[in-house]
Amino acid sequence: MTKAGIMNLTKSLAKQLAPQGIRVNAVAPGPIWTPLQPGGGQLPEKLPQFGGDTPMGRPGQPAELASIYVLLASNEDSYTSGAIYGATGARGGP
Repeated sequence: MTKAGIMNLTKSLAKQLAPQGIRVNAVAPGPIWTPLQPGGGQLPEKLPQFGGDTPMGRPGQPAELASIYVLLASNEDSYTSGAIYGATGARGGP
């Protein structure tokens, strides 16, 4: 329900705010390795398998998401609004 809500909010806000020149997009990452994972994000016994169920066989790294955020902040993506960018390790998008 949360994923669908964020998708619908993104698309609705994009339509409402486009006339004012405001772009609204979202990033939907798959399993990403962060310091939160060993600090309580995952149970210790599940850490070795974290992200292993993706077709790439590993979790993503935060740096692998950086280019998406840079693109969204740049003028090179100025015609995109209401989009959901997925970085899911080939698992399938939003």
